[in-house]
Amino acid sequence: MLAAAPAAFLAGCGSNGDKPAIPEGSTMEVAVLATTDLHQNVLSYNYYALAADTSLGLERTAALIKSARAESPNNVLLDDGDATQGTLLGDYQAQAQTIACASTLAIYKAMNSLGYDAAGLGNHEFNYGLPFLSQTLNADLGVAGVSKPAPDCGAPKFPVVISNVYSASSKAPLLKPYTLINKTFAAKGPNGEALSVPLNIGVMSVVPPQIMDWDAKNLADKVYVNGVVETATQFVPEMRSKGADLVVALSHGGLDASAYSPKMENGSYHLSKVPGIDALVAGHSHLIFPAAREAGAPALDGSLKGLPGVDADKGFVNGVPTVMPQSWGRRLGIIKLSLVYQGGKWVVNKDKTQVEARGFKYSDGKTIVDAEPSVAPLIDAEHQAAVAYAKQPLGTTTDFQMSAYFSLVGDVSAIQIVNQAQIAYVKNFLATTTDATLKSYQNIPVISCSAPFKAGRNGPTDFTDVAPGASAAAPVALQVRNPGDLYLYGNNNIQAVKIKGKDLRAWLEAAAKQFGQIDPSKTAEQDLVPSYATIFNFDVFYAEDNALTYQIDVSKPAGSRVVNVLYKGQPLADDADFIVATNDYRAGGGGSVPGIDGSKTIIKSPDANQTVVAEYLKRQPKLQRASNGAARAWSFVKLNTAGPVILRSTAGKLAIAQSLGLPQVAAELGIDAAGYGRYSIDLSK
Repeated sequence: MLAAAPAAFLAGCGSNGDKPAIPEGSTMEVAVLATTDLHQNVLSYNYYALAADTSLGLERTAALIKSARAESPNNVLLDDGDATQGTLLGDYQAQAQTIACASTLAIYKAMNSLGYDAAGLGNHEFNYGLPFLSQTLNADLGVAGVSKPAPDCGAPKFPVVISNVYSASSKAPLLKPYTLINKTFAAKGPNGEALSVPLNIGVMSVVPPQIMDWDAKNLADKVYVNGVVETATQFVPEMRSKGADLVVALSHGGLDASAYSPKMENGSYHLSKVPGIDALVAGHSHLIFPAAREAGAPALDGSLKGLPGVDADKGFVNGVPTVMPQSWGRRLGIIKLSLVYQGGKWVVNKDKTQVEARGFKYSDGKTIVDAEPSVAPLIDAEHQAAVAYAKQPLGTTTDFQMSAYFSLVGDVSAIQIVNQAQIAYVKNFLATTTDATLKSYQNIPVISCSAPFKAGRNGPTDFTDVAPGASAAAPVALQVRNPGDLYLYGNNNIQAVKIKGKDLRAWLEAAAKQFGQIDPSKTAEQDLVPSYATIFNFDVFYAEDNALTYQIDVSKPAGSRVVNVLYKGQPLADDADFIVATNDYRAGGGGSVPGIDGSKTIIKSPDANQTVVAEYLKRQPKLQRASNGAARAWSFVKLNTAGPVILRSTAGKLAIAQSLGLPQVAAELGIDAAGYGRYSIDLSK
């Protein structure tokens, strides 16, 4: 008999029960392989640019899965959610040409072929509504008024679970709250003899409670959500009691070390503290954890540095092996659990457990893995249909390129048109409403905000770029794909809030948190934007005739950066009234803008922001830079710095910055480890 497990061991609670006797001291390695935030990126293809993109795609993740399985024959393959929405392919199958019941979503076809063992849901799985979710999972959700169109619909061939979302009508979990995966794995006896042993792996899944705000139009009065810690506290012991030898938590949330709340969006840090969880897969934040290991790997995101109880090199959070494999299939999470059979149960030896977020260039830091050739043919028909749809003419032209490469230094060429569309929609709504209260608001100024959603969050190719090369001499005809490039989130619905000038100032300060604090006296290099993880919170405001202007002083700490706020040339008054056109995510509290929590919402429209943009574009005979893409509402307070300030963007775009008249973009300095182009920013101009 072995002595009591040393501190290096994390004890599990599984019971041997009726299983065959396993010798004490037996050992085994089990690899938990995981993807997250695939967002319907099956192929290495950008539907907005109509071009190949070898930096993403499940067809390349498949090659990583194949090699990882060869390394670790004892394995399970899991997905942490947000698989079904995020590309034009996803929107095409859900909205433009809704998939038939008998068919299976393209992403699920690929996942079925790769032999996934289980998956959880992400917040974006709810974007297309509960009927769509019920159909595509072939599941009765137990929600009143929601039913599948036929007894059997195309669906994943693996269990999909969700532990913290409940039906309001049945009070039962929307899907099975967990699953037990029964495997037979190779192990070694205490004397090195080969063994074949059964192992039950329990898998649970949680999503952010904020789905009730983000998808209120689909979920209000139909479901409710419990906190992630409370959920795990209930179901982990239940899985153990039913024979789980190991428990894996799929948490569609990032790592937030602030005080726990059942309403917190990124609860994975606190979930790791629940006893009995052996491995944790995190997601939602589209970040890499632990730090990437390949040669020349990108640096760990600043938001993950210095968290108490977090070992970002080895991949442990409060002692639990944890992985976050980025997004869009760009990495495969690998947790190689080293197990010892101790005291009648399998125990995780954390000293020998290894965690990795493996990328496409893992072999040498340079060579991108080839796509697994069996994946693309599976969805060729869906891919071709989506491309044909993307190419359909929108009915207008533009004489300028609308890009987000330098939106973080003031370029609005890809943002202004969105704000103009939103203002036009809200003004028309107020002008035609029969609601007496809304009618009384008709003389209040309507302004708008929108973020550069595609501005580097998902890598150096993730930037809006509509109509490259367009000019007055050679205008470019827009296509159906372009509104999605300008406004990425097809699930957002347009809303409007009524606020005061002091609220607007606080909103501007919240947006300005995107920038790092620049020390003018520092001679070392400083990153203007340390993290792109929350780029969708960088709201850029616009008023007709560019009546609202403001400056951002990046030498100041977050919360006190916005200065010289003017409306129609006059200092912004705290008690001035404004109506702001925005989206349901922001109006409902997404992004934690002070005071913007749903209580100030006056218009809740059923129309999607992306559709509003598309319809506005169709009504324009032509777009021109002077009237649709040159009104820069904000600028930096001029600042002389002793050392270099750097902005990351797509490489090779200096000429675009120069053509936009952005003297702050002084030079291009090469490419960093993550593939971003590095640009020198002169804040004195």
